[in-house]
Amino acid sequence: MSYADAILPEYDRETANTRKVLECVPEDKLDWRAHPTMNTIGWNANHLVEIANWCEGILKQDSWNVAPVGAPPYASPNLRTRAELLARFDAGVAAGRQAILEVKDEELSMPWSLLMGERVIFTLPRGDCIRKFLLNNTIHHRAILTVYLRLNDIATPAMYDAGS
Repeated sequence: MSYADAILPEYDRETANTRKVLECVPEDKLDWRAHPTMNTIGWNANHLVEIANWCEGILKQDSWNVAPVGAPPYASPNLRTRAELLARFDAGVAAGRQAILEVKDEELSMPWSLLMGERVIFTLPRGDCIRKFLLNNTIHHRAILTVYLRLNDIATPAMYDAGS
């Protein structure tokens, strides 16, 4: 079984579930936070969107430097409408799915690094990055966002049922 055959059912299920949650994000509560030290609904929604856009880079590049020396640092998106969030999310999911279809199984053991300037934050095999840095991180932040929505009396969709 190829990597794509193994991971795409989970990728498709988790990205579909994430999209369902993003569809519930209220534009009038993007700045709401559960506590002054916590991120906002808008930050979490934008973070889910940016995570979806990392898949292609993980599979097609050797590293990502979020603060390259002599260049501007990476800036997270700050999308302010549900339509913008969903459009950017959908584009990232489609590009990631295509990258998964195109990656050769032998490339999955190649190292990928997250860098901050000259500092290596971590290095993992590409396949592990998809699981740990992309899918697990998505599930984590999606859970936070669903709690935030519930605290604002916003219904959240079912994530897993007998058919998924």
